[in-house]
Amino acid sequence: MVRSRKWGSLLAGMTALLSSAVMANEAPLTPAERRAVVEDLGRTLEANYVFPDKAKTISATLRAHLDKGDYDDAGDKAALADELTRDLIAASGDLHFFVGVDPGFVADYAAKRDPALAAGLQAKERQAEQRENFGFTDLRILDGNVAYVGLSHFADPEIGYDTAAAAMRFIENSDAVIYDLRYNNGGALEMAQLLASQFFRGDKDQELFDYYYSDDGKRVERGQWVLPALPAKRLTGKPVYILTGSTSFSAAEWFTYSLHKLGRATLVGERTAGGAHPVDRKPVGHDFFVQVPIGQIKDPVDRTDFEGQGVTPDHAVASADALAVAHRLALADIARADPAKKADVDWFAPALAAPARVAPADLKAIAGRYEGRRIDIVDGKLLYTWRERFRLQLEPLGGDLFGIEGVRDFRFRVVRKSGKVVALQRINRDGTTTDYARLD
Repeated sequence: MVRSRKWGSLLAGMTALLSSAVMANEAPLTPAERRAVVEDLGRTLEANYVFPDKAKTISATLRAHLDKGDYDDAGDKAALADELTRDLIAASGDLHFFVGVDPGFVADYAAKRDPALAAGLQAKERQAEQRENFGFTDLRILDGNVAYVGLSHFADPEIGYDTAAAAMRFIENSDAVIYDLRYNNGGALEMAQLLASQFFRGDKDQELFDYYYSDDGKRVERGQWVLPALPAKRLTGKPVYILTGSTSFSAAEWFTYSLHKLGRATLVGERTAGGAHPVDRKPVGHDFFVQVPIGQIKDPVDRTDFEGQGVTPDHAVASADALAVAHRLALADIARADPAKKADVDWFAPALAAPARVAPADLKAIAGRYEGRRIDIVDGKLLYTWRERFRLQLEPLGGDLFGIEGVRDFRFRVVRKSGKVVALQRINRDGTTTDYARLD
């Protein structure tokens, strides 16, 4: 199993860019030093790039740039790294490529051959991931018993397993699941394998991903399958929705693409970035590194991928609107599976519509005293007060209907007579109502 491998993470590229700016040696580069970097970069590409024949052509292109003097103005290492990145992407059309300056990474890469030093490096990685909660940014149960998982990246499950297991247990009693990968830049495909396995039976062989990669000249071919043992209950019959955006990248796209191909997920949002190739970082000389696409992944159905094209959602909506749309779709799925739950769809639908606005004149008309309660205007919004102690904001749901902040079992409707507000009607979730007459 490939460990601690970042599968095409844009975040890794941005981190490396910062590292380059901070750690770059500002001493001028000599022509011999520039040539040594370009030659070593070419050898690294030919040993690791997913397309060996293309690697030779790209290496020749970089040497041609060098011979023409295109890198003569790259006076320091950071500038040379930027120009090499630009030319690598131009020559390959692959946005995964990135050249950076990080002597620390080069030293750490060599240190991984020493077990004691490797353990120390993994401890540092664990500490960094802990600060990001191993990518799990948000866990909620939305209205209607729909689980929501916000995931910023896929951490290595070797160090993030316990957190992933807790998240999987958190969602195991839900009636539907929404995975939010709109801003997920990728990470470890093994974490995607673990999380995806929750949506399939464990007693039937099911492949999730099929791929090969190169590692310093060695070719590795393998597939990843649904795991037979999990730390949480399986959700084999539950609807799954995945939110996508233009910044969904690499492993996030593979999680999305494979679940969709296997008929286990509905996609809502925008077309993804299109980074299908797994990547790794390799040292170049003593100070540089290259983030290089090392392999190809194929889906388990058609043996295709989405490189350069992205994954197309089933429901194309602006990424900012994707959660509300997916939530509505999930509630409808739940109601179809169990008609007794249709009341949930009807009850929660107004809260999932576009935010309603209340005109200033209507705010004034509604504000006042009612039996046992009061409504005031505070900062342009309606504040509901009960027994002079409990204060909650009213949330407009359209027309004269209002939700109550933090309350899901009842809501209010403003009752008008001849255009004048005469009462506040409490509507309970079971359909019963209570009217509170206006007193002023």
